[in-house]
Amino acid sequence: MQDAVVIGGGFYGTAIAIYLMKQRGLKTVTLIEREPTLLARASYNNQARVHNGYHYPRSFTTAFRSRVNLPRFVRDFPEVVKRDFTKIYAIARRNSKVTARQFERFCREIGASLEPAPQQVRELFEPRLIEQVFLVEEYAFDSTKLAAWARHELGELGVDIRLGRRVESIQRRGEGFVLQCDDANRSSLHAKYVFNCTYSGLNQFEGDFRGTQTKLKHEITEMALVETAPQLRGLGVTVMDGPFFSMMPFPARGLHTLSHVRYTPHASWMDAPHSDPYARLGEYVRQSRVDRMVRDVERYFPAVHDARYVESLFEVKTVLVKNEGDDGRPILFEQDPASHGLYSILGGKIDNIYDVLEKLDAETFVSTSQAPTALGTDT
Repeated sequence: MQDAVVIGGGFYGTAIAIYLMKQRGLKTVTLIEREPTLLARASYNNQARVHNGYHYPRSFTTAFRSRVNLPRFVRDFPEVVKRDFTKIYAIARRNSKVTARQFERFCREIGASLEPAPQQVRELFEPRLIEQVFLVEEYAFDSTKLAAWARHELGELGVDIRLGRRVESIQRRGEGFVLQCDDANRSSLHAKYVFNCTYSGLNQFEGDFRGTQTKLKHEITEMALVETAPQLRGLGVTVMDGPFFSMMPFPARGLHTLSHVRYTPHASWMDAPHSDPYARLGEYVRQSRVDRMVRDVERYFPAVHDARYVESLFEVKTVLVKNEGDDGRPILFEQDPASHGLYSILGGKIDNIYDVLEKLDAETFVSTSQAPTALGTDT
């Protein structure tokens, strides 16, 4: 029997596997990922923003947790974090859910740095539509460097990594679980603990696991990658808070992401068993909306007109239904009530990993102190 199996090789899955061996003393951990490489899905196909709270004026808890977690992430992953750009937040005059004064008060409450942007930056915005422009402290991360970190740490610790395989069922057996895989041999693994870190695929298992208690919603999203004009290459810009946009450095490609509240989501649906969100994404006809994004963005930020579109990253984004109203991004951390030792974990932001690890710190884990079970056997 294995000590633990972690299902999902994104940032959360890899970080949890590393934590279990490095911090909690488990001896035999297997990581299973359906893609051929680690951190290939949502960990890569996103805005690459390390949040510092500014984005969540309607969710104080999410904002405050970002303020607490950002310094930890920068400390733990200095080689991954991109800091050499100027980050700007601008408040729209109309249709914004916060005013400039409210935004300033909110930043004071969470302890986030904020100051008026210099004149040359303010001149990039349309003053008839923008109330105020602020200089803030917020960063981006390079997901390819994060993947390299994960591969190195997992290798050093001896985590058993199995790529290109999907767990189809989870069944309770004795003091642990049996996981059935989809490879040609219909191989299985027996583990004392299971960590379900499959993001959009949390509830797509047969067997004894009946799904998360928290209701989930999925979206197919488009993150456009653009090459900006030279004058914008050192900038990250967010206009808020409502149907507005962000343009952030994307360090993995040396480009910028362009996202828009109205045009980035292409489709949405409620989570349901036997309806694989990734299969739905695979069938989706990917027609970019970048032209509509640019047309709307340049009304507020005219310099974006000269950006050159490169391509779009399409991915499934999963959110907790209970937080749709306040745009909060708490973690989902559930232990299956019928199966002690089976955890389902989801985070909406990269810095949320520390919230997960704090939850895991409160759990008790005991190693079986046995050698790993070979794939294809069931002990």
